[in-house]
Amino acid sequence: MNSLRLGAPLLAAFAAFCSISAGESWGATLPLERLFAAPDLSGPTLRGVKISPDGKLVAYLRARDDDKDRFDLWAYDVPGRKHRRLVDSRELAGADRALSASEEARRERQRTSALSGIVEYSFAPDSRRLLIPLNGDLYLYDLAARSGALKAGDAVRRLTKTDAYETDARFSPRSHYVSFVRDQNLYVIELATGKEIAVTREGGGLTSFGMAEFIAQEEMDRDTGYWWSPDERHIAIARVDETTVAEVERIEIQAGGARVVRQRYPATGAANARVDLVLADLAAGSRLPVDLGGNSDIYLPRVEWFPDGSGIAVQRQSRDQKTLELLRVDALTGQIRGLLTETSDAWVPLHNDLVFLQKSPQFLWTSVRDGYKHLYLYGNDGKLVRQLTSGEWMVLGESPDSAVRAVDERARRVYFTANFESPIDRQLYSISLDAPAARPARVTQGAGWHSVAMSPDSKVFVDTYSNAEHPKSVTLRRSTNESLAVLLPNKLDASHPYAPYLDEHIQTEFGTIAAADGQSMQYKLMKPRSLAPGKKYPVLVDVYGGPGVQRISNAWGGPFHQYLVQHGYIVFALDNRGSGMRGVRFETAFITPTGRGLGVVEVKDQVRGAEFLRSLPFVDASRIGIFGWSYGGYMTLMCLMHAPEVFTAGIAGAPVTDWSLYDTHYTERYLSTPAANRQGYAAGNVLESADKLSRPLLLVHGMADDNVLFTNSTALMKRLQDLQKPFDLMTYPGGKHGLIRQNVSGLHAHANIVRFFDRELGPGPR
Repeated sequence: MNSLRLGAPLLAAFAAFCSISAGESWGATLPLERLFAAPDLSGPTLRGVKISPDGKLVAYLRARDDDKDRFDLWAYDVPGRKHRRLVDSRELAGADRALSASEEARRERQRTSALSGIVEYSFAPDSRRLLIPLNGDLYLYDLAARSGALKAGDAVRRLTKTDAYETDARFSPRSHYVSFVRDQNLYVIELATGKEIAVTREGGGLTSFGMAEFIAQEEMDRDTGYWWSPDERHIAIARVDETTVAEVERIEIQAGGARVVRQRYPATGAANARVDLVLADLAAGSRLPVDLGGNSDIYLPRVEWFPDGSGIAVQRQSRDQKTLELLRVDALTGQIRGLLTETSDAWVPLHNDLVFLQKSPQFLWTSVRDGYKHLYLYGNDGKLVRQLTSGEWMVLGESPDSAVRAVDERARRVYFTANFESPIDRQLYSISLDAPAARPARVTQGAGWHSVAMSPDSKVFVDTYSNAEHPKSVTLRRSTNESLAVLLPNKLDASHPYAPYLDEHIQTEFGTIAAADGQSMQYKLMKPRSLAPGKKYPVLVDVYGGPGVQRISNAWGGPFHQYLVQHGYIVFALDNRGSGMRGVRFETAFITPTGRGLGVVEVKDQVRGAEFLRSLPFVDASRIGIFGWSYGGYMTLMCLMHAPEVFTAGIAGAPVTDWSLYDTHYTERYLSTPAANRQGYAAGNVLESADKLSRPLLLVHGMADDNVLFTNSTALMKRLQDLQKPFDLMTYPGGKHGLIRQNVSGLHAHANIVRFFDRELGPGPR
């Protein structure tokens, strides 16, 4: 790992950068190294909480005490009221095996690349077994055995033992099969006999079956490419052909050498992969191609089966993303009929809220057609029954989950999560299916953030709850919110990992700032506990600012901001216009009568946030730094270049520097294509504004990033060098886009943030 001062003689610059040291922490009691050590400062971590279909078990992945990023499979026995570890990941599979290229990419898309051990599992629909992918193979855990001890050997059965990786594994709807993708083909195993059946064999090279293409995984929250029919007779399979996608040659530089990777990367304005849909009949061994229309340049974001298995519901999105159609495809004939169409002059957002009722021919759907995302009830014929929710608030899930958590068809009520009472909170609500839009009934209590996993019959739910001052607790509750069992109290008592640092804990302040058009923007502010009278303090602005993302929430946010404040900085973050979860007007603010452009309105709003900071008597206006990753890295660059009078120094991590280098679905959604919007692409191009850089910059990028390609940073390096502009650089051999979350590279990167700002701003009061 090298740190270089570019634009000056390298040797002198390198020595200058190496002379930076973290030094003595200004008043800090929380060591930076402790943020990445075990046990996790946030307390025990439960991931992937699921209630078994029969409601008798609550399964979850729990981090090990000696490794906060390695997970084992646990369960809470509801009748017996006991926790037990079902599977020890180390005992089951021994040493970790290197991930396959497709699995590594899949985890990078799912943002789970930093995790190890068991990272996913699923219940059989009959509640008798669990399916556990681990180290590239598949295992069955027999819940009927109830052994609770792996050493007994009677609970776990190994399904596969191959050199290849089995990915995207799941049970069939009636629990008779397990399906998975191997070497770009779809397979099923008949559990009664152990017989393995290749559903497809033609996959390989640039063609795959049952796999989600890059764009689907990265931008559409679809990480699968096949869907079982309820009766297990058919499987709808995506066939992906990447022949037309341009091949990008990028060099992945590792610590021990480099390799050329030829990646099919669909850059904005260029060709996407072609995605076709086929219906495979397992009994007959036949396939029926689905005719999705004459225009193949479309997206296939979602596929669902109707409950009776008579057809599939396919969502077809136009290339410009201004049209989203819900189609019904007959399972026997392949005939297509349109059910509904959403249109927008901006873009139609995708969602996971298509939910079919089981006892009546109706389905739930969400739309932003009235300016905010709300629930609608439709008949299976596509006719609108009624709008269920309305108002200046949003029905919201946590990607990739649906906002609809369950439907009680007997009581005719739907349970969903939303930000009804506050944009920075998330609560569980219910509302009648049979009444026009009314005020929803709140189920969860306590201001903050509630993540909900609900049983299929809606009788009970698991409430994972936190707020800015308390880490996540987990409680099993009835649908009335009555507590049945506290699964994870996570109290901040003397035994908690965070206990030694509680005395110095800084509370988060929330507030709003008015944008130029009068819309309110949410912010959070953290300042040192005891401000010295008459002294002024530096500020670090932690920025993201990109479309579709909400950063300001009343939820436990981790300890890095705590460290920075204890180290002598004020920490500030603002959700500018264009950020997510606030409604159409707020989210499309960068689309104006003169065109579409990223990095303009957002910078103006961040400047407005800085102006608010400068109005505070304890803020040193000459020491306002800014840092961010991905879109936040892009925002850092745009703020430094277009508002140098406001921002003193900045750190840009894995930034997009030229939107023509980024992918189709994301970029075209907001900017259209380069050919159709040259002005917008130019206005948001960092390289075009590089001559305006006059403030200190640290540029950070992973040298194997396959999302925001390293080319974005090398192009900026060359441009700044040509302009004789000095800047600092930190590159990470082998680093992917999520390197900031890895233990080793993450600690190094965070330490670099502190060192850079200590040098350029200096911590503490002046």
